[in-house]
Amino acid sequence: MSVAKKEYKRVTVKSLIEMKQNGEKISMLTSYDYSMAKIVDAANVDVILVGDSASNVIAGHETTLPITLDQMIYHASSVVRAAKRALVVVDIPFGSYQSDSKEALRSAIRIMKESGGHAVKVEGGEEIQESVKRILQAGIPVMGHLGLTPQSIYKFGTYTVRAKEEAEAKKLKEDAKMLEELGCFGIVLEKIPAKLAKEVAESVSIPIIGIGAGNGVDGQVLVVHDLLGMTHEFNPRFLRRYMNLYEEMSGAISQYVDDVKSKDFPNEDEQY
Repeated sequence: MSVAKKEYKRVTVKSLIEMKQNGEKISMLTSYDYSMAKIVDAANVDVILVGDSASNVIAGHETTLPITLDQMIYHASSVVRAAKRALVVVDIPFGSYQSDSKEALRSAIRIMKESGGHAVKVEGGEEIQESVKRILQAGIPVMGHLGLTPQSIYKFGTYTVRAKEEAEAKKLKEDAKMLEELGCFGIVLEKIPAKLAKEVAESVSIPIIGIGAGNGVDGQVLVVHDLLGMTHEFNPRFLRRYMNLYEEMSGAISQYVDDVKSKDFPNEDEQY
């Protein structure tokens, strides 16, 4: 017998824990601007992630490392103005929390005060324990991120699947438990074996959101530009494209150019 799902007028960190307890999967997508966030929010996505992936898909950088705290706050504030239902989680960018827990707190406070975001996300486990602890002590909700952590790409040297070896898998499980015990409200697991991700999800009481981590977790996250087929050159196994906007948009823009060149646009009905 199916149980009616609870309707949330505004999703909170408490809502996500309730969803896990009720067996309801959590949907999460990225957004970086007002117009896209308005569409994503209206589609009843539970969580909008203002990801440092803006460094890639918006700014064209090869990695997430170059984006700054000021830029993340700009993107986040645009998204917050659009989101009426979704919980807005904001990535703290590389270099703004790793080495100094006091700097981590300052960065998190700036994001919350200047953007209006509802929570922050950080990458890493035991090595950022003090930063996570200090941010949480200030009353700021924190989401963790384990597995493939793009901010550490030069340490890994590749975007391949993480935690396939026993030692790394053991550390990931320990880090997940530690993040839960510190008080994080959820964790993103990126590009790890599905079996391991399922084990982690079953071992903690907080929601585990996967990207390339199989279907045994509590929810899924994708980059919205990938889902819509705007970033057509990116083809990982975990990505399902729901549209091919690259071709649709290219065709529309080419048609516009042709219409301008042929003097078809604007026609008599399109002028004053």
